[in-house]
Amino acid sequence: MGEFADEVVHRLKDHLAQFSSSYAWETEYPIAQTPIDIVGIDGDRYVLIELEWRRADPADNAAKIFRHLSTREIPADQVRILQLFTNHYDLISGGVSSKRKNAEFVGETAAELLEHLTYHPINFEIDPPKSGEDRPPQWEDITDSTAKKLASVINHP
Repeated sequence: MGEFADEVVHRLKDHLAQFSSSYAWETEYPIAQTPIDIVGIDGDRYVLIELEWRRADPADNAAKIFRHLSTREIPADQVRILQLFTNHYDLISGGVSSKRKNAEFVGETAAELLEHLTYHPINFEIDPPKSGEDRPPQWEDITDSTAKKLASVINHP
């Protein structure tokens, strides 16, 4: 990801620190040499947030994380995965791309198999710019409302 995506990740993390303050929030948190975009830790509860900006294969990203979780690389009783998908994965004709569907399938299957894991695919209503393009209008507001949406999932038992 580029500089703009990094800014978005840090803005999300800063808002989550306000909305879900029982967690200690970090960016680029390593799990078995795989950096997770945002991680919140509250004792034995972990929240892992992956931002799928315009990745060619988000299912691979998800599978790698779930593989590490299956071997208990994280000493947690509860792990909540939130996978954010930008508008890059939306189809013009409606619905979402097969890349997103595959990633969600991997996440949902992992959540069924690993009792300590929950998985939540979340829309991030932003159009990620290609290299050299301007940032989308109101990106700050969109990011802030997404952080509230994340917090409502995180804070819900």
